[in-house]
Amino acid sequence: MFYRKNMGPKERWACGVSGGLMVACGLIVLGLTPLGLLAACAGVVTVLTGSFGFCPACAMVGRKPEKPGAP
Repeated sequence: MFYRKNMGPKERWACGVSGGLMVACGLIVLGLTPLGLLAACAGVVTVLTGSFGFCPACAMVGRKPEKPGAP
């Protein structure tokens, strides 16, 4: 794939954890209802965003990750 990572490591970790929680809450709390499945699908997309390090919404606004050591 030809993309540039636009998320830092902390942000990627946070997306992975929050996406996993979205999947768990969507399937466990809301069950197999349309809303639960929608929440679970959104969680899967969030986990994939964190694992690849590329956020399409951030790319649309031109956001780039901060370089280490920048003030």
